[in-house]
Amino acid sequence: MVTGASSGIGAATARRLAAEGFDVICAARRTDRIEALAAEIGGRALRCDVTDDADIAALAAEVGPELAVLVNNAGGAFGLEPVASADTDAWQKMFAVNVIGTEKVTRALLPALVAARGAVVFVTSVAADGPYEGGAGYCAAKAAERMIAGTLRLEFFDKPVRITEISPGMVATEEFSLTRFGGDKDRADAVYDGVPNPLVADDVAEAITWMATRPAHVNIDRLTIRPVAQAAQHKVFRGSYS
Repeated sequence: MVTGASSGIGAATARRLAAEGFDVICAARRTDRIEALAAEIGGRALRCDVTDDADIAALAAEVGPELAVLVNNAGGAFGLEPVASADTDAWQKMFAVNVIGTEKVTRALLPALVAARGAVVFVTSVAADGPYEGGAGYCAAKAAERMIAGTLRLEFFDKPVRITEISPGMVATEEFSLTRFGGDKDRADAVYDGVPNPLVADDVAEAITWMATRPAHVNIDRLTIRPVAQAAQHKVFRGSYS
């Protein structure tokens, strides 16, 4: 099961897991995209808004009694306003999708994951590591999602389920920054201006698949993945390597 599978990291992860032999359920709101993806990889498409209780119930019904891997990828950043002029609606949307939606999906599928001795991968962000200007809402949401992963690992210490987290840095996908800036392509493109070889979705998908396919006794608590050009959240090289 991959949430947010209609584009970017989610779609790339669905492809990678299918290549490893998994029967992948591609879940997202945009039905046309996930149906095309499911047809491509021999998986299943299921429309799901992770903030909708009825959609989550349908998700659990589609999964059935066992689930080997859940990739909590649905999320997103909305806006880059400073705290003094924060868009409360955008903050509420970020928490609804990244935090509450992730918790609801995970809770609904935990019985199937336990039955299969499965693995959960939470896709957070280096934004959870610390603040940056304009990022308070997104940083807070991703930090909260990280706390779900860490707390669940403690609470499930006696269950045969692996609770893992991947924390990507700069990933140049077709939609993340475009969504953050409300469709402003110039602002979205500027995020990656001059950055030599930012990560692409498949880089993160490869790492997620590796994490999910470790032996049953191996848990990757957290994996941070960045491009070489990003030494830290606030320190990014823009230029060409000599």
